[in-house]
Formats: sequence, structure tokens, C-alpha cells
Amino acid sequence: MSDLPPKTSVKRWLVTTNHKDVGILYIVTALFFLVVGGVMALLFRAHLWESGGTGLLTDSQFNQAVSTHGLLMVFWFLSPIASGFANYFVPLQIGAKDLAFPRLNALSYWFYLFSGILFGITYFQGGSFSGGWTMYAPLNVPMYTPALEATSGGNGVVLALILFVLSITLGSVNFITTIHRSRAEGLGLWNMPMFTWTWLLTVWMMLFAFAALLAALLLQASDRLFLTQYFATDQGSGLLWAHLFWFFGHPEVYIVFFPALGIMLEAFQTFTGRRLVGRKWVIIAMVLIAVQSFLVWMHHMFLTTINLEIKTLMMATTIGISLPFDLIVFALIYTMVKGRVRMTTPFLFALGALVLFILGGITGVFLGAVVLDYEFRGTYWVVAHFHYVMASGVTALVGGLYYWWPKLTGRMYSETLGKLNFAVYFVGFNLLYFPQFIAWETPRRVFHYTEGVEIYHQLSTVGAFVFGASFLILFGTLAHSFVAGPRAPENPWEFSRTAEWAIPSPPPLENWDGRPSYASGSLEFVEDSPAETDGGVTHEGPPSAAAAEEAHADHASVWPLGIGFGMFVFFLGLSGITPYTISFAEGTGVPPDALVGTGAEQSVVYPILVVLGVAILGYTLFEFGREQFVVPEMAIAERWPVEGAGTTKVGVWVFLASDVVVFGAIIGAYIFMRLHAGWGEWTTVPFASWPGLLNTYVLLTSSFTVVLALVMAERENKRGLLAALGATLALGLTFMGVKGYEYSVKFADGEYWWYGIEYSIYYVTTGMHALHVIFGLLIAGFMIYRIWSIDAYLEDHRPVEFFGLYWHFVDIVWVILFPLFYLL
Repeated sequence: MSDLPPKTSVKRWLVTTNHKDVGILYIVTALFFLVVGGVMALLFRAHLWESGGTGLLTDSQFNQAVSTHGLLMVFWFLSPIASGFANYFVPLQIGAKDLAFPRLNALSYWFYLFSGILFGITYFQGGSFSGGWTMYAPLNVPMYTPALEATSGGNGVVLALILFVLSITLGSVNFITTIHRSRAEGLGLWNMPMFTWTWLLTVWMMLFAFAALLAALLLQASDRLFLTQYFATDQGSGLLWAHLFWFFGHPEVYIVFFPALGIMLEAFQTFTGRRLVGRKWVIIAMVLIAVQSFLVWMHHMFLTTINLEIKTLMMATTIGISLPFDLIVFALIYTMVKGRVRMTTPFLFALGALVLFILGGITGVFLGAVVLDYEFRGTYWVVAHFHYVMASGVTALVGGLYYWWPKLTGRMYSETLGKLNFAVYFVGFNLLYFPQFIAWETPRRVFHYTEGVEIYHQLSTVGAFVFGASFLILFGTLAHSFVAGPRAPENPWEFSRTAEWAIPSPPPLENWDGRPSYASGSLEFVEDSPAETDGGVTHEGPPSAAAAEEAHADHASVWPLGIGFGMFVFFLGLSGITPYTISFAEGTGVPPDALVGTGAEQSVVYPILVVLGVAILGYTLFEFGREQFVVPEMAIAERWPVEGAGTTKVGVWVFLASDVVVFGAIIGAYIFMRLHAGWGEWTTVPFASWPGLLNTYVLLTSSFTVVLALVMAERENKRGLLAALGATLALGLTFMGVKGYEYSVKFADGEYWWYGIEYSIYYVTTGMHALHVIFGLLIAGFMIYRIWSIDAYLEDHRPVEFFGLYWHFVDIVWVILFPLFYLL
């Protein structure tokens, strides 16, 4: 399927891979989750009208509302709406016709949507997760929650987050590859638009930060589904979760804020009529912030037993990260002072975001000091500071929606309604959050507070409803514009200078008639000569000679939707596998019959869903691989710093960089727990070292056969290619057989993964590696099928090389695991 149905057809939105369509899907879906998360906030704010609660919610419902509000806003609204803007506008701003991997772009959206649906279903599985959006251990495992609290719902939230992180990873790989390889001629990195710059830094941070979160979530899912011991207090460690989560959690603040900052930078330039003051210094400051964001995570852990020297170091880095932000703030202020400000709706929201962020940043400095953090931690001071930083980003994102609305829809909106929207928004925001600074002694996530601060909580609740009303005005303004707004010109803003404003509103399917070029120093559209169009074709599926000759871009595929649905069904089935049911009944005196109807009981439906999900995934992935999907590659483009590598090769390298962090976090958990227990006191789990040594030889040999396969492909030797890949497949199966024998010996001795923390870590770490081996074997098997059936990879041997990169990575990981588990 390559033809794209019209926009009025539902089918178009199910099969589209075009970056603008995917961007609209992201924006609409994110706004839906904003409404759901906002309703949760209004519920618990209404419950907080009186000290001790109004009775609107039960204790469990209050905890669920607070937890799911935080999770929805941080994960399912803030980053995805920014991703929607990036999907739509980054290719336009850099002169590309689409992202590097359009089908993966669509797949990332469907993973996002189905993760949100899976999250929503948890409310109907007896109850959703109620341990706070930070999911602190040990409250993130069911054995430390009330006996009748549903486990399926909690499992569903963790699995939904895993699916969401997979979506983020696909999107990050796609954008990094696109921005580094598909910039228009003459558009160097220094000269990219500021929104594109902030998004590039965002996706680099996402690539590594979300990888650490994925590792943490996989360990948490292992504890919940398979009874491992990572975060149980008797053997595991809540501090381990804190390290893994906040290594993600602090960069997440900048992941959320950077796209909003990019919108602010664009709006300030457009509506002051001048170039950003100190532009290169602002870029350098943002790069420093992005790097340093990974070095300050322990300031969230000042109340733990980390020694004072480390805390002092983290305090210094925390204060230090504020300095680049100071430069950015002064650059924005000076740009405004030197320009001629036009108080349009987008600029009002951008200016409001700056004001709110300054207040949020100043109050955050208090929390960066160890002594003050002892007083403020766990109070409403943190709640207020957090929202003044994160929701100031929302302010700029709303401004971005107004800024780009004419380009998205081809319609103008009412400035009067837009300014009314801003006024209600700004008043509601400050009425909601500022009283929380005054009532700072209130413990967060509880509804019992002293009567002396009741008035401030009541003001905050009133502010919440005013703030919510501002979004009703927003939706009403945009709906009126969409239905009856005047037609928008190509460029409704006098001083906007980025490339998206140089084409019709909304843009055509292929974005450009000619080829964008900045070779002359300004944007021009040039006609390609026949020689220039022969720039190569990137195939997301098997190459089609006819398609390659025509260089016709495909824009539709149903298989991303199918894969997303298969993952949803599979994860929904996994969520119902709740081994804690028996321990609930035995450990609390609750009869098993009492669990019926709570969502904690086992059901035969869930195992069936697991099998069905695997079947759907197998079929859709197979067809995804077989589909001929052509993406013409830009013949002339700026590709620094990856000029010598192809598009898919860059994508593979970026993905492997993310996987390095996943394995690094899981191996780091092993080292942390071993030090925590005492290095010399650690129980060695494998019964002998020879299986590990044998498997090391097996995998190293398989790396040699993969290299041999590439040589055979380059020589167009079909029999040799089949033999080499077949040998790789056989060696991989041998590895799995030896590993299975090793596991079976342990099982025969009654030593399972729940036997102790050493066993949990051994099984989970080697099991994660085994999953990578299995995935590689499936790819190898598919490639053998393609070679046998259609002589694939003989004319274009690059897929064999890409598979080799992945397989070598898997082998290197085993070389690291072998001494850790078999020799030390």
C-alpha cells in the first residue's frame, strides 16, 4: 500500500506515514490526554477543598488520581505534543520532504496511542497505579500495597510506560538521523532554526534518558510479573530505583522544556522583528545544559544515605546548571528590549512562559541546596516549583499552537479570543500554583493538612478550575477558527523567517516543488537536474527496482498500525499475569474468592491475549519486512558529521547507542546491588564456568560467520551468503541451547529467579541478553527466507551489514557478562 487516501477518509489516518499527518495525530492525541489528566487534577483539587478531604474520593481513588495525573501529564501530554510540532515542522524547517524512516515514524505514533489506551484500561482492571508518578520503591511492587488493590492495573501502567518508551526511542532515532543527514544544501548546524536546534538536543537527551527509564521499568516489570527481588526491601533496594529513575528524571525536565524554549525563541524573534541576541552563545548554553542534565540527578536524593561529599558535588553541579539558563533568559530579554514588540497571542504566551519559568527557576535554586532541601523536600514547595517549571513549558506550547495554527489549518484565529485565552490562562495558572508556595508545609500527595493553610488550598482549587476554563476557551477559539476563520496567507507573521512560512498553508503533501537550498546565504527553491535526482533510494522494506527508477515516495502503510495493535494486545495480556494473587490470599487472610471483581484475580483471558498478541506481532512484522516501501534520499544535502554513512546505517548506530544505556543500566544494577550486599558476600549463581566459556566461543564464532556473510553478499554469491547466515543461525541456536541447559540445571535444583537477589539479577540480566539473541535469530531467519525466495541482498548488501552491526553488539555484551557472572 503506497497511495494515500484523502484527508476526509478515516483510512488515511490509519495508514499514513507522512510526517505532517503523523504530527497532527500526535497533537490531537496529546490534547486528549491533556483533558484526561486535567480532569484527574480537578477531581483531587476538589477533594482538597477541606483538610481531611471532602469525601469526593476514597483514599485509594485520591492516590490513583494524583499518580495518574502526573504520569499522563509528564509522559502522555508534554513530550508527545512537542513531538507533534517537531513531526510537522522540523522537516519543513530543514528542507526535507519527510523523516528518514516514515514507517517507523508512524509506528512510533501507534505505540504512543496504544500505550495511552493500555494506560486507560487499567482503571477498569480494579484500579490503576497509586504509588505516585515517580513510582518510588518499594511502593512500586504489589506486595507493599493493600491486599485488595488490583495488581493487573498496576502492571498495565508499567507495561504502558514500556510501550511509550519504545515509541520515544523510535522517534529519537528517526529525528537524530533525519536532522544529521537531511538538511538542505547550505544549512549547517549553526544556522538551523532555533526550534530545530532545541528539538535536536531534546531527542539526543531522550535517546539516553529514556533508555535508563526503560531499564528501570523492565526491572520493575520483572519484579511485578516474575517475582524477582530488585526492589523488595528484604533483599532489593529502593535506592537502586531512585538512581535509575532520577538519571532519567532530571534530564526529563529539560526534555519537556527544551521544545517549549525553542517555540519561545522563534516567537521572540518573529514578534520583536530582530535576530536573537547572542544566538551562538544561546546554542552553546543549551548544549551545556543538555550534557550537564545527566550529571545532577542525585540532588533528588539528598535525603538518602549518600555521603555528604557526593551531595555537595551534586549541589554544585545543580547550581552550575542554572548559569547557562541565565544566559538564555538575558538573551530573550535583550532581544525584546532591542526589538519592536508586537503583542500577538503567540508572543503573549511566550512572554508569559518566560516570566513563569524565571519564578520556577529561582524557587528551584532553594531545592538545589542540601540544607534547604532537607526542609522543603516532600512538601508543596516542590509541587509549586515543579509546575512553575514544567507548566511554564505548557504555556509556550500553547503559544506554539497559536503560532503555527495558520500553517496547520490554513485558517486564522480571533486575536481577541486568543488574548482572552491568555488572560484567563495566566490568572488561573498563578492562582492555582502560587498559593502552594505559601502553604509549602503541606506534605505532597496527601489530603490531610492543617486548617491554617486551608484558605490557600481553596484558592488553589479555584485557580485549578479557572486554569481549566482557559483550555475550554483555547479549544473554542481553535474550533471557531477551523470552521469559520479567514484564510491564512503563506506567512501571516511579518518577520518570520523559517522555511515553513515560504510554502502554502497548509503545506502540500510533498512539501516542495523544487529543492530548498541555502547555498546563496538565503532560502531559494531550485529545480533538480536529472543528475541530482539520482541520489539513491532508502528502502524501509525490500528494494523495488521499478520504484527506485521512478524515485516515487510512498506515504502509506497499514503495518505500523498492525504492529502497534499486536504490541497492545500482547502487553494487555501480560498485565493480567499476576502471581501476587496467591500471596495476597495467603499473606493477609483474605480468601481468594474475595479477590474476584477487584482486578487482582487471574483470568484465562489474559494468557489467550498473550498468545494472540504474539501471533499478530509475528504476522505484521513479517509483512512489514516484506513490504516494498520507497523513501527517496536527498541527493544534495548537508550531512555533517555523518557524511560517510548511509541513512539506515546511522539509524542503526543511534539505536545501538540507546541499547548501550539499557544494558549499562541493567549491568549497573548488578554492580550496585553487589556492592550494596558486600562484594565478597555475593553468591555465585552459575553452577560452572564452562557453559559461559563455551557460549563465548560460540558467539565469537558467529560474529565471524556474519562477516563472512557480508563478504559473500558483496561477491553476489547466493550459496555462500545462505551458508554463512545459516551458520550464524545455527550458532545462535547453539548458544540458546547451552543457556537453556544451564537454566534447566538450576531449575532442577529448585533455584529459580525468586530464590534470592543474586538469582534475580543473574536470570534477568542473562535473560535480557537472550532476548536480544532471539530477536537477532528471527532477523537472520527472515533474511534467509528473503535470500532463498527472491535473491535479496545480492545487489544491495547493506542490510547484511546492518544486521552484522546488531549481532556484533549482542556478542560484545556477552563478552562483558561472561566475566561478571562466571569468573568474579
